[in-house]
Amino acid sequence: MKVAVTGASGLIGSALVPALRTSGHEVVRLVRRAARAADEVSWDPEAGTVDLAGLAGTDAVVHLAGAGVGDKRWTAAYKETILRSRVDGTRTVVRAVTQLDPAPRVLLSGSAVGYYGDRGEEVLLEGAARGDGFLADVVEAWEAETAPAAAAGIRTVCLRTGLVMAPGGGAFGRLLPILKAGVGGPIGDGRMWWPWITLVDEVRAIEFLLDADVSGPVNLGSPEPARNVDVTKAVARALGRPAVVPVPGVALKVVLGEFADDVTSSQRMVPRVLLDAGFDFVHADLDHAARWLAEQ
Repeated sequence: MKVAVTGASGLIGSALVPALRTSGHEVVRLVRRAARAADEVSWDPEAGTVDLAGLAGTDAVVHLAGAGVGDKRWTAAYKETILRSRVDGTRTVVRAVTQLDPAPRVLLSGSAVGYYGDRGEEVLLEGAARGDGFLADVVEAWEAETAPAAAAGIRTVCLRTGLVMAPGGGAFGRLLPILKAGVGGPIGDGRMWWPWITLVDEVRAIEFLLDADVSGPVNLGSPEPARNVDVTKAVARALGRPAVVPVPGVALKVVLGEFADDVTSSQRMVPRVLLDAGFDFVHADLDHAARWLAEQ
């Protein structure tokens, strides 16, 4: 299968590309500059352009590009960057795939657990209503841009990814150094649900969805979401460190600003569609996942 990938240098994309190649797929990476290698295709999401010739014969597109929500403090300007990078990027990809003849069979488009907002103890399956807040607004607009692809007959999946457990980025990339130093702990009271998934299972799930008879939103998270306090303790235990120093919510607000509200939100997300489709997790339980993370 020929698979085109945006966001190939990001946390998920940089693990996905070699995994796809190991499985025997031909991978082309969309880059925001002139192509310099045979496996590169130039695109400019702000201008809305893609080198269509480079995408000829593509069977599937995995669209992961977007500005990192936790990379910078949420000023009004950066919030606009977060929104536009997702909306403009997805619109550009969808316009390109619907112009190809033949069109790709499948589009897997990035999305996020932020769609659900802060939901307390509610179990969140794919059919749950959207929540409130900036990220919920972003995800709704982001996913809406995939509609023309689905209307054109391309099987379209929105990857509602939770907190990716990986040493090199995201929430866990920040958490690990603190826990290794023995000075970390739960956030606030630690009662919020964290929809974690290891990078291994994130990549495996994306590859699984290339062929699975699934469309629409798909939750990418462990079948056993856990409370923040339990996640923190499990990772610290795997590292052989204590996790007794809580991070006050007010301190998080000072450091992260508005983004702190989303870090402390509770999302008890369950990957029902993925499980029903027959996907088997390598790291289904928290202790196993924490041990894997500590070994990286």
